[in-house]
Amino acid sequence: MKIHEYQAKALFRQFDIPVPNGDVAFTAKEAVGIAQKLSSTAWVVKAQIHAGGRGKGGGVRVVKTIEDVEKAANDILGMQLVTHQTGPEGKKVKSVLVEEASAIARELYISIILDRAKSQPVVMASQAGGMDIEEVAAKTPEKIIKEYIHPTLGMQAFQARKIAYALDIPAAGMKEAVRLITNLYKLYETMDCSLLEINPLVVTEDNRVFALDGKVNFDDNAQYRHPDVAGMRDTDEEDPLEVEASKYSLNYIKLDGTVACMVNGAGLAMATMDIIKLYGASPANFLDVGGSASPEALENAFRILLSDPNVEVVFINIFGGILRCDLLADGVVKAASKLDMKLPLVIRMKGTNVAEGKAILSGSGLKYAVAETMEEAAKAVVAAIKQPVASS
Repeated sequence: MKIHEYQAKALFRQFDIPVPNGDVAFTAKEAVGIAQKLSSTAWVVKAQIHAGGRGKGGGVRVVKTIEDVEKAANDILGMQLVTHQTGPEGKKVKSVLVEEASAIARELYISIILDRAKSQPVVMASQAGGMDIEEVAAKTPEKIIKEYIHPTLGMQAFQARKIAYALDIPAAGMKEAVRLITNLYKLYETMDCSLLEINPLVVTEDNRVFALDGKVNFDDNAQYRHPDVAGMRDTDEEDPLEVEASKYSLNYIKLDGTVACMVNGAGLAMATMDIIKLYGASPANFLDVGGSASPEALENAFRILLSDPNVEVVFINIFGGILRCDLLADGVVKAASKLDMKLPLVIRMKGTNVAEGKAILSGSGLKYAVAETMEEAAKAVVAAIKQPVASS
């Protein structure tokens, strides 16, 4: 789950991570009111969307008069902001963050993520802040510092100092920087984050160190421990079909192809999408129904898949374990009939009660292609895009 920058900075304040003074505004009038309360001669007005590159897209303005604060807020609020992370459709801006402008001497980068290969959190830092870290990693990887944190011991004081020294923090700001890095890890650990990022982490002309920007993502699997975090969710920033799927405990990811993929298990989902690509088609999405999908969940899964106008064929690839093949087949027949599905359907089932499942499908009157192997299924999917699937 992602949150907005203003929400991330509210969390930073709770964990004693310095940030500029400011607040969120939903109207130009509110933006003016916030600016008037800040003891500053210049302000920054920043669009709040779940995407990076806002400045390049025109979503960040530095202004020096209250009148310009109002104008910037009016210009940004309601705009369809397009960045390299939003796609060409962009995202509508519904709020802005109004902050004091800062006298920046240097821009740095710091983040914390989980390194799955090492099963450890890793702090990544760089003196090349204020730019795309992906570009830094690709062109000058030696500029990225990595410090692995033992998940039981947590961040040690020497590690925070090591990172601060590697960032070449001046002596006058060293104590503040070490405290910031230490508290950033406390936030990561305490709130079950999947990503923490400050870009840029700035050193000011008077040697203060603080977070000029902030990105926080949470581990969805740990949200039951943080009921307050759920209130930060902005479903307007998420794909509507992904939001709809989450209501029924279905894992749905929107992609840009034409093959709807209904699977059970993330590993099978990845293999399914890989083999579809291998044979020349592209997944429009994947929808993981899990291990024990109810008839209601299967019906909603179909409804969500069919809601995507780009879908040309539905591919069901199930390994029956807890979710038995006969229960799946029964749910598929009922859902397809109720929704009057017209699209081609390709089915591959293996596992518990597969014979019973095939018998249910055979007597259903549905038009579908059946496959025994992943290769057969992928070929049938590609063929179904080119011509209707014959009745089984």
